[in-house]
Amino acid sequence: MPKLKLKTDPKVEKVFAHYPDFVRSKMQYLRELIIETAEEMDDVIVLEETLKWEEPSFVTKDDSTLRIDWKNKTPDQYAMYFQCTSRLVDTFRFVFDKKFQFEGKRAIVFQLNQKIPRMELKECIKASLRYHKVKKQITLGI
Repeated sequence: MPKLKLKTDPKVEKVFAHYPDFVRSKMQYLRELIIETAEEMDDVIVLEETLKWEEPSFVTKDDSTLRIDWKNKTPDQYAMYFQCTSRLVDTFRFVFDKKFQFEGKRAIVFQLNQKIPRMELKECIKASLRYHKVKKQITLGI
């Protein structure tokens, strides 16, 4: 398996440093889970960690941009965002109906005190990181 090349924009670190203490470790957990998942995928060679809409974002050559963020207006939750024009969230809702809380066609939302279903979330991350390769499959390879 080829080693993942991670390209990180230094501005991403500044965003993480500005998250409030009570949510920073949760955001870091999502970040590490995305990177760990990409490292386990044979078809992801380069993962770019950047900012889109001032939110930490992850991009590969075959993906749909994956973003994570916590917002002041909803302080008790944080989320993983997906391109709303994709089939990602609709598919996650179909496959993992009771495992996650969804926001429309764009996000999986986590409560601060929630235990995240790790294996299921990794499947969602994989589908997003290889979206353009799997978008014609009924359940996106999940």
